[in-house]
Amino acid sequence: MKKIVLTGPESSGKTTLAEQLAAHFGTVWVPEFSRRYLNELGRPYTADDLLAIAKGQMALEDGMASKATNGLIFMDTSLEVVKVWSEVRFGFCDEKIEQWLTQRPPDLYLLCLPDLPWSPDPQRENPNDRDMLLERYRKELREQNLAFSQVWGIGSARLANTITAVNDFLKP
Repeated sequence: MKKIVLTGPESSGKTTLAEQLAAHFGTVWVPEFSRRYLNELGRPYTADDLLAIAKGQMALEDGMASKATNGLIFMDTSLEVVKVWSEVRFGFCDEKIEQWLTQRPPDLYLLCLPDLPWSPDPQRENPNDRDMLLERYRKELREQNLAFSQVWGIGSARLANTITAVNDFLKP
């Protein structure tokens, strides 16, 4: 099973691309667990909630893996987002999240550039920090020596660029 994660700053098209890529490649995609969790929380989140979100994301990924076809699954975010989110919001990341991140590396990250217009959402917090967050994600991927391709463009060009990146990765 090849696991491909879409990552990057808020409002950079991760969910849309995950859904489009799954349709294009005839497989499934894993949604972002934190959206459901935070919608049901009923209070401001804490660092402990990020640990629960990480556990929920892993369980969701594991559950969806059995439904994947073509030996391929796309994930709308993964634990690297929880790590960066925790570091930015709380100044640290729980060591369990860091451990899980190293134990469950995807095969490819697609790093979405914030070249799309900001789209307001009640769960989004950083409309003015997307470039800084992009650098945090890029640094994290490089420090962990993880395979990644950058994703850019608007509309159908963004999807085409991303499909090309995935096809290049899948070539023997």
